[in-house]
Amino acid sequence: MASELISKLPESYDKALSSGDLLFFPSTVNKHIDHGVEFEIRLCPALQNKPTLPTPHFAAPEDVPPRKQDPFAPPYTTNLFIGELQDEEGSEYVLLFNKYSVVPHHILLVTKEYRSQASPLLPPELAQIYTLLVATRQLGRRFFAFYNCGDLSGASQPHKHVQFIPLDDDGPPVERLARATNIEVEDRPFTLSALPYANHIRRLPRHLASAPPDELSATLADAFLSLLDLTISTVRHATDYPAGAPSYNFVLTLEHMHIVPRAREAHVLGATGEALSVNALGFSGLLLVKSERELEAVKEEGIAQILAGVALKSVHEKQMNESTDDQE
Repeated sequence: MASELISKLPESYDKALSSGDLLFFPSTVNKHIDHGVEFEIRLCPALQNKPTLPTPHFAAPEDVPPRKQDPFAPPYTTNLFIGELQDEEGSEYVLLFNKYSVVPHHILLVTKEYRSQASPLLPPELAQIYTLLVATRQLGRRFFAFYNCGDLSGASQPHKHVQFIPLDDDGPPVERLARATNIEVEDRPFTLSALPYANHIRRLPRHLASAPPDELSATLADAFLSLLDLTISTVRHATDYPAGAPSYNFVLTLEHMHIVPRAREAHVLGATGEALSVNALGFSGLLLVKSERELEAVKEEGIAQILAGVALKSVHEKQMNESTDDQE
């Protein structure tokens, strides 16, 4: 079923665009090397005209917002609706186009029943995300997935949704760095020490794309929980972290799972005094700006330092020492 939905993306996208239900904003990509990563800064001036969304209220899972306030509740906009999916446990999802598209075929996997964007990804959800990535690869395309969890993560809607972005190369940029990293133990978390902020990564087994459903779900859940544990540990080492559940950004490819704990939602650019919102795309190595002035300010300040400004300091070495002490 996933492959059927992915196979009709081009036709469905063209229909959504021509109907006016989907709005496409042209952009240009500027590459900028920083801390060993060839970051991509996408300049999209037309986004200055996009309606400004209010900061979402991340309600508890049981606090369901009114339907009129939830763009991911039915009835769905006809031409943004791609189809429905169901996981191994019977939970239902819908696949939708992102209404405001900077990259063609940017899609969303949304829980059909309301779940909070502040809640962690569950094993069946992880398996559904990975299955969609496998389906894109089988059809000769390359996507990656990301999830913004919590009120400091850069999320724009409180209804649980995972986003998928197509790639024209072997990216995203930070994934290239992860792929080039030599690690001693395949099933243990590692970090990209070249980056000036806490980041936690797990390399996934090479055979995972062809694994049976039970193994797929268990493997992804184990990876996610190990990274989430490190995220919570990182937050606990930050004495000034705000009260409440931690916020983080999640990125998934067929080869790696990444989680970056967040300290704040936006960074104030020194050159402009304006706030630049950052979500998981930034930590994958893709940043979005709305003007030439903002572009130059980002280059001047340095992308890695901007990301460090909204993330947490790495305590990976201390965490690994603590883990070793626990095992002795």
